[in-house]
Amino acid sequence: MFKDFRLIAGRPVYIQVKDYMKHLMIKGALQGGQKLPSTRELSTLLGVSRNSVISAYEALADDGFTYAVQGQGSYVAAGAAAQAGSLDEAAWTLDWTARLSSQARLAEELDIMKRGIRAAKGTISFTSIAPDESLFDLENVKRAFLERMAVEGNVLLNYGYAKGYKPLIDYLKQYMEHKGVDMRGKDMLITNGFTEGFDVVLSALGRKAGAVVCENPTHHTAIKNMKLHGFEIAGVPMERDGIHLGELKRALEAREYDCAYFVPSYHNPTGIVMSPEKRQRLMKLMAEYRVPVIEDGFNEELRYSGSHVAPLIAAAGGGNGVIYLGSFSKVLFPGLRVGWVLADQELVYYLESVKRARSIHTSTLDQSILYQYLLGGNLEKYLKRARAEYKRKYELTLACCQEHIPYASLTGDGGLHLFATFAEGFSTRELLDACREQGVIFTAGDIFYTNGQGQNTLRLGFSRVADGDILKGIEIIGRTARQLLG
Repeated sequence: MFKDFRLIAGRPVYIQVKDYMKHLMIKGALQGGQKLPSTRELSTLLGVSRNSVISAYEALADDGFTYAVQGQGSYVAAGAAAQAGSLDEAAWTLDWTARLSSQARLAEELDIMKRGIRAAKGTISFTSIAPDESLFDLENVKRAFLERMAVEGNVLLNYGYAKGYKPLIDYLKQYMEHKGVDMRGKDMLITNGFTEGFDVVLSALGRKAGAVVCENPTHHTAIKNMKLHGFEIAGVPMERDGIHLGELKRALEAREYDCAYFVPSYHNPTGIVMSPEKRQRLMKLMAEYRVPVIEDGFNEELRYSGSHVAPLIAAAGGGNGVIYLGSFSKVLFPGLRVGWVLADQELVYYLESVKRARSIHTSTLDQSILYQYLLGGNLEKYLKRARAEYKRKYELTLACCQEHIPYASLTGDGGLHLFATFAEGFSTRELLDACREQGVIFTAGDIFYTNGQGQNTLRLGFSRVADGDILKGIEIIGRTARQLLG
């Protein structure tokens, strides 16, 4: 006994001793009424200081696992042994797979992270479109944390409000106003990133038609959520400047939809930015058919050239038919799970209740750190640096693709990825298998399609790939594709 104790660096030693001894009692290795080793003896057996053992024994007594007898030492409390016995008596097993809901089964079926490629060490991976953590502005994030904690630390560590942290809401309302949004009659709800915002909105929408119309291809996470909510998905093909409006009109004429979901800027996965003219025509079409729009503000800030393009919610003017989902996850720090829903104030009134029922509120600490960081003017400085680096990587990746990859078309107007389409009949799954054997992986494009198409497409995320690996990886993809094409 006591030979399997191992210290873990960074955790107080007395707590580790306490937990270890408690584990022995619960498992029955130490029985009720049994005398424990003296503090001096146990410190020798475990290789820790005597003071650590003394503190551990005091903590065990506080927890009711031991008791001390004056002049005799410490003993295991009877309750600890009884608890150990009750664990065996109460043990029983269930077949949980037989009790799963259809939604849980569908969620697992759609979970590409569980079925994704496990990249071996040294693999060149183009699968991620997350920010490059080497660009993270750590010093100013630390400063924002300390400054906000100094102002209202006690408040931030308590429960917050379902609607969100008011200073952040006020800041983001002004932020959206600067994008050209008419804020009259609108309100905001803070969420745990885009995904929760989308989930909350879909939960609140009635299912008169039971269908959603969107671009095809589109954001895989959105596809998952729409399916989990039981919506049929009608995907409309895209043109070089965004969704095909003629095809969209035909889809709208064919049936009714509960809502539409669009990603107008740096579209995931194609990287296309919808033209200003098409945005105006799109909003007129949606107003004509009275289909509410859920706009995903994905990567809206990562433009490398040209002028600012206003979001769809700005193009809607004083109307209330657009629900805007915003997030800084791809621009700033995904670890701060903060997003927002900007919509008609009456709708937000109900969304707040859905949010409260599900998660009570988004971390007030996360919201406050983000607010202080934004308030200090750090976003503008960070974006300038990030845009310069991502633009450089974008141009390098684009040039490499143009030189090496035998694509039929290549799209991506900025952001953190490019999207390649090959000739009809070509399999990027087969290409992926062949490239993986050579230490290179990417995302096969079929997962982004709503109707099983896209077997001849792929997405290349370059944000976290080193320059040398971009050169080497794309050369391998291109050479392998040419071999498969014959």
